[in-house]
Amino acid sequence: MQAVKMYTTAVCPYCVRAKQLLKARGVEQIEELRIDTDPAARQQMMETTGRRTVPQIFIGSTHVGGCDELMALDARGELMPLLQAA
Repeated sequence: MQAVKMYTTAVCPYCVRAKQLLKARGVEQIEELRIDTDPAARQQMMETTGRRTVPQIFIGSTHVGGCDELMALDARGELMPLLQAA
């Protein structure tokens, strides 16, 4: 299974929702980068994604986007193939 990295904050309901979906799809470990406690991580997220909102989700080297994009990917049946890609 691909590595999953997510930029998050402590009180983000969209982050919680995204984590729940990923866990339901078999993801056992999510590397969380808390931008509310780490200004360098926030800066890195904005430079990498061009976005300021959380969550920002990466599956392997693919930037999925936020929670809405993750849910849409799952609805189209494209999330599992991305997670299982070698």
